[in-house]
Amino acid sequence: MAQVWKCSGLRWSDDGPVLRWSGGRRSPLARGRRVAFGVADGGVRECVGARGHACPTRTSVSGRSTGARCEECARLDRAHSVAADTVADDPRPYHVYLAWFGPGMVKVGITAVERGSARLLEQGAVCFSWLGAGPLMAARRAEELLRAALRVPDRIPYGDKRVVRARLPVTPAERAAEVEELHALSVALGGWPESLVPEPCQVVDHVRLFGLDGVPAAVGEVAELVPGGVVSGELVAVAGPDLHLATRRGVVVLDTRLLPGWELTAAGAGDDGQLLVPVRGFETPQDGLF
Repeated sequence: MAQVWKCSGLRWSDDGPVLRWSGGRRSPLARGRRVAFGVADGGVRECVGARGHACPTRTSVSGRSTGARCEECARLDRAHSVAADTVADDPRPYHVYLAWFGPGMVKVGITAVERGSARLLEQGAVCFSWLGAGPLMAARRAEELLRAALRVPDRIPYGDKRVVRARLPVTPAERAAEVEELHALSVALGGWPESLVPEPCQVVDHVRLFGLDGVPAAVGEVAELVPGGVVSGELVAVAGPDLHLATRRGVVVLDTRLLPGWELTAAGAGDDGQLLVPVRGFETPQDGLF
């Protein structure tokens, strides 16, 4: 019987992106390495549970789900989530930030100061700047102020980020321009929370860290994993949860949030560059597989 592994997801550490596996194993994601695996034939994708606890019903979940949780476990996972606005008494200081993902795509968000820029790396922010720092509720009020006064969203779909990532402006200055303009408008707004200390605009660019400089534009993305499927390619970039893989079809993006819940096996030596899973093209998504 082939050995199987279960992926726990991608995390950004001080040393860069790392894939985590059940049992504590970690796989650093260095550019140029081969990423290759198969999906156990005849298997099903099971809910990964919530907050460190296994799903009591081992419910099957959709191969297209990026949460890999059944409805009940998803509810439990978000029950104490700052992102879901269900926590109001967190005593930690929080940063408010502006994150840029591509032309016309800037969002506002908050993250605990102690986490540094990890949240921005996890989201795949191409560049960002802090806006201010202070108590959680003050950070929340600033976030809402920008949404109401400047119509800055607090969420941008991952799929939209992937498409524009293939057409990024070339220079850091061009990428920073929208963040700098919005930062100036934001700190000048009336109603800024008194307990939130504004921070100067200092745009941090992640293009080199992600490995996006000079790589071929991605032509599509893995839509889902399926039993018996194979994914194989050379890792050319990592942005947020996304692996950019050079395959026989060109560079294709794999969202690592599609991996948890599946039993994965080693890919065969003859599978180099193969994508035997549904793939959705960026240029004509209505055409489905290509």
